[in-house]
Parts: sequence; structure tokens; C-alpha cells
Amino acid sequence: MAQEHTFSLAQESLLKCTVPLRAQFIRTLFLEITRILNHLMALTTHALDVGALTPFLWSFEEREKLLEFYERISGARMHANYIRPGGVINDLPLGLLYDISLFINQFASRIDEMEELLTNNRIWKQRLQNIGIITRNQAESFGFSGVLLRSTGKQYDLRKAVPYEVYSKLNFNIITGHNGDCFDRYLQRINEMRESIKIINQCINKMPIGQIKTTDYKITSPSRYQRKLSMETLIHHFKFFSQGYSILPNESYVATEAPKGEFGVYLASNNTSKAVRCKIRAPGFFHLQGLHQMSTNHLLADVVTIIGTQDIVFGEVDR
Repeated sequence: MAQEHTFSLAQESLLKCTVPLRAQFIRTLFLEITRILNHLMALTTHALDVGALTPFLWSFEEREKLLEFYERISGARMHANYIRPGGVINDLPLGLLYDISLFINQFASRIDEMEELLTNNRIWKQRLQNIGIITRNQAESFGFSGVLLRSTGKQYDLRKAVPYEVYSKLNFNIITGHNGDCFDRYLQRINEMRESIKIINQCINKMPIGQIKTTDYKITSPSRYQRKLSMETLIHHFKFFSQGYSILPNESYVATEAPKGEFGVYLASNNTSKAVRCKIRAPGFFHLQGLHQMSTNHLLADVVTIIGTQDIVFGEVDR
């Protein structure tokens, strides 16, 4: 959802569209669920690469619970297409917030169990500490962002630096490291999941009532009930799904703090229903550049550890 969210923000920037407050809270809630999903996958597959099987098996049970929340709001486990320009496509099903709250209340202890296995494990520490060190200047010169940049001690998080949605209304901390090594990056993802729990709890407790998408029906589709009452909304519905909407010539770049780092979308419009240019800034493309620098003077087995803490998705790299 982090990717579809950024693409929606870029379109909303071009359209000068205002998103209702309830939709902003729902978006923020699921962005943090997505962050937990990502970090669970990153940490445990990394542990599997290094030689620890148990965290992988434990975390996938928790991931299934989170993917069920995806499925309940969108019908899809992974490619949700839930966040759209102007808001979200559907309101939250009855009882979903209660079920998310139940999950969050027990998830902190699952993180503790993962830490019991790994954090003070001497083999784990030998494989990660002082491996793949990157300095703050090197990280900035490579264009690193997210966990890799913050592991060097730089407090930079787009949720704080350039707040979007309702992050400015929420209390959470920016997690940073000290040494810029693999162990710091492991601890950061652990602690970022704890911060995500705090954010999700605040979203649940502060969730307002109201609209879940803009009432400008040139941008969003009207409800079936409204289509039965008004010929104008029926026309909007037909034109929305048959032609889409046109955006006046303009350009926009929007970046968000996706789980893997700064994810940016540049859009240029030319008064048609299709973008004349769409450029995606994927964090993994920049992070992989640093692999040579991070693995110099290390063993070949350490390259696996370093790539694991970079949290690369090769679809971002080879495009």
C-alpha cells in the first residue's frame, strides 16, 4: 500500500485535491501495518539467510494475520489497490478496528520473542556487528534513505521532516543507530515495529467519523445509492470509468517514508487522462549501489548479511 499511496499523493498534488480526515487516518493506519509487514519479512528472511530458521516460521504466522486485514478491506492479500486518489475505495468493515487492536496488543510480545532468539545470541552478533559499516557521509553521497541512512545516526524521517496524512498529529520517535553496521539496522527495524504499534494504537483511538473519499465525483466514483438519486452522479460514474479524468499541464514530485526508504513519484500531466511522464524513485536502486563499499575487506559470506540488511527488492533495481 505504501507504493499506491505515494502514487495517489502525487495525483492529489496535481489535482489540488483535499482528502477527508477519516481517509487520512485509515491511510496512516494501513501504512504502518504495511511497515510491520515489510520489517517482518526483511528481518526473518535475513535471519534465514544467516542461518536462523525459527524467526522466519514465527513471523509468517503474524504476517498472515496482517494480510487478513488487507483482505478484509480490499479483497486482496497483497496488491490491495485500496488507497486511491481522493481517499480510499471502501470504508472499514464493522469490527476491523477491534480486531486490529487485539492483534497489536499481543504483537509486542511476539517482537520480544524474536529478540530473545537473536539480539543477544553470540553467533548472530558475530555475524552482524561491525559488518557492512557505512558512514553518514557515505550514506548521503550514495543517496541512501530510510533505515540505511538512520543507521549512521542521522535523524531523517519524511514522516517528521515533511509530514503527510496525519503524522503531524501523532506521537512517535525517529529510531537511529550509531555504528552504521548490520546489527544497528537489525535493531532499527525491531524498534520501528514498536513505533508502528504506537502509531496504530493512536490511529484507532483517534479515528474520526465522516467521508472516506472526496465528494468531487470527477475524481472519485459516486456510491451506488447516489447514482440512483441523481442523473449528474450517474454521468460522473460513466465518465469516470470510461474516460478517467484529465489533469491540466503540470508536474509534481511526492516522496514518502516507505518501509524500505524514500519512495518518490514524479508525475507530469498534459491535459489528458494519462501522465506524459511517470518516474519512480525506488530506494533499493540507491541502496544496492553501496554494496561494494559496504562489503570491502569482508568475507564472501558477509555479503549475504549485508544484502539482507539493505532489504533489497530486485524489482526496484532492474527496471
